[in-house]
Amino acid sequence: MFRHRWLIVLAVVVIVAIALFTVATLLQGRKPAITVSHMNCNTQASSTNKSSSPSTNACQRKILVFSKTGAFRHASIPVAIAALKKLAVDNNVAAAFTEDPTVFSDANLAQYDAVVFLLTTGDILNDNQQAAFERYIRSGGGYVGVHSASDTEYNWSWYGGLVGAYFDRVHGHSSVVQATIDVVDRTQPSTLMLPAHWIRTDEWYNFATNPSGHVHVLMTIDETTYKGGVMGSNHPIAWYHDYDGGRAWYTALGHTSESYSEPLFLAHLWGGITYAMGPKPSGAGQAQGPLHFK
Repeated sequence: MFRHRWLIVLAVVVIVAIALFTVATLLQGRKPAITVSHMNCNTQASSTNKSSSPSTNACQRKILVFSKTGAFRHASIPVAIAALKKLAVDNNVAAAFTEDPTVFSDANLAQYDAVVFLLTTGDILNDNQQAAFERYIRSGGGYVGVHSASDTEYNWSWYGGLVGAYFDRVHGHSSVVQATIDVVDRTQPSTLMLPAHWIRTDEWYNFATNPSGHVHVLMTIDETTYKGGVMGSNHPIAWYHDYDGGRAWYTALGHTSESYSEPLFLAHLWGGITYAMGPKPSGAGQAQGPLHFK
């Protein structure tokens, strides 16, 4: 009799253990695969230098970097994220990195000075998320589009106006080749460090429309220096503009992983983010510090 009861108890324990394991597995499977990772500026300095004033170490600005893809996915996304994390820390800017579209809500977006669409593609936001982002820009927010951000949200005409021009899906792009960029405005934060004629290797986009009439063009690409261009002598490749109450900056550069270890490209990219973030907060003084491109 005792042995029989012992076997019953053992069986119950085994069944409960199996049940608990099954529940735990199911719960783990329901965890979102994509999370938001936050990078706080000057965390190490704050913890190691106790005498530093809060104004020196506190973040003055905050950006959201969004890299969700609904179509082609660039292999350079991980290195691009790593580069932006370092730039944010070096320049005393707090940054959040995510591919979760639910972060596009009024309450969440309100905390950011700019939102970076980093190598995004395809349809990535639903109607409610799109509406929240529109309200964010109309309230004075900033937008940065990197490379395939123009290959994103073709059915959202407001976004097409924000980015400035869509990627030309008919004529496509060149292969990864060397070409010459003409920097037509060297006074903007994203171009002041660049040579007048910038020779570099990347994948060169054609655009479905020429944005020159409604954006401020920063750089054009010389189609005589590579094969694959179809836009002629006026082929914009980077620009900025005020849009619907906010600020928008776009560069078609940044396809390759190597781009994100190039000092000039990183300076160009961070300069665009600096513009999109807008003026320094009132009373910030020099707390934000100089821009760093290491």
